[in-house]
Amino acid sequence: MKKIISLAPGRTCLFGDHQDYLGLPVIACAINRNIQLTAVQNVTSVFRLNMEDIDEVRIIDINATFAELEPRDYFASSLRVLRRQGCIPTVGYDITVKGDIPINSGTSSSSALLMAWINFLVTAFGVDCEVTPEFIAQMGYASEVLEHGEPGGMMDHFSIGVGNIVHINTSVPFSYNIIGTELKGLITGVSGVPKETIGVLGETKGNALLAIDIVKQNFKDFDLHKTELEDIDKYRNYLPDRLIPFFEAAIKNYHYTKEALKEFAKPTLDLVKIGELMNMHHAVLRDLLKISVPRIEDMINAALRAGAYGAKIVGSGGGGSIVVIADPNKEAAVVAAILAAGAKEAYAVTVDPGARII
Repeated sequence: MKKIISLAPGRTCLFGDHQDYLGLPVIACAINRNIQLTAVQNVTSVFRLNMEDIDEVRIIDINATFAELEPRDYFASSLRVLRRQGCIPTVGYDITVKGDIPINSGTSSSSALLMAWINFLVTAFGVDCEVTPEFIAQMGYASEVLEHGEPGGMMDHFSIGVGNIVHINTSVPFSYNIIGTELKGLITGVSGVPKETIGVLGETKGNALLAIDIVKQNFKDFDLHKTELEDIDKYRNYLPDRLIPFFEAAIKNYHYTKEALKEFAKPTLDLVKIGELMNMHHAVLRDLLKISVPRIEDMINAALRAGAYGAKIVGSGGGGSIVVIADPNKEAAVVAAILAAGAKEAYAVTVDPGARII
């Protein structure tokens, strides 16, 4: 019987949280924690998904077209999206899903599962076009964000689908470039506080877009991509007080991401400089967007005291995880400090090459 093993890594956002839905760039990387989907062809007309980590079984009829979608049912939405690309299931599979990406932690366990599932379907049944990492990423973005009308962006799908360290230019749909394959001293800390993806993203996105729209009404030539830090004061008086932090955060985070991109373009990475930019990025997420929580702050402060160069919250916020840049020789001490500060998990990670069939 035909067997397919599809693997997809988690990801961490280095720079650009809460930026991709504004059309601003993101720097992210796949990390070597993954979801593995092992599929063995059966003689039925169903996919039988055994999700071992959550002790759940899902049965899907291969002929289901899913005219209506349940919220966040990415198995269904991806089947719907892929049918439009000529991917038509013709036989069932028994599928085992397991992984070591912490669930609801901000390192994209759900997107990794989706990408592994999409890669399996495409490998098993084919599509009408060339299959590339970019295509798999596009299908993930369409299945999770567009089909469900969710507020997220394309960072998860491109960092997982393409792998490595990627700069994603979200103002040009699906434009990206790989800017690195290795980043020493990279650490993930998992708070154990569940993040609040949909609510936090929806609020911050809505307020940021409203602020930008108000500025555009008053300045017809306003271009977010050409705005610098010194321009913030020029526009703040035209905004209601409650929207100023969201506008200011967009400009500052964009600036730090651009500065980080310059660092990644250098032949030798300056981890100290990247860490400093990461700290400034986190200050914006904490103080302006207010997406951090006490345990995250305890973990970050502990990491910095133990010798980390920089640390920040990852993803939508309200909990989840942190990413840390440290002296590679001090990784063990930093990991221990994060755990002592109350983290559920902490570990060094490496950059992963992306979603693949193994």
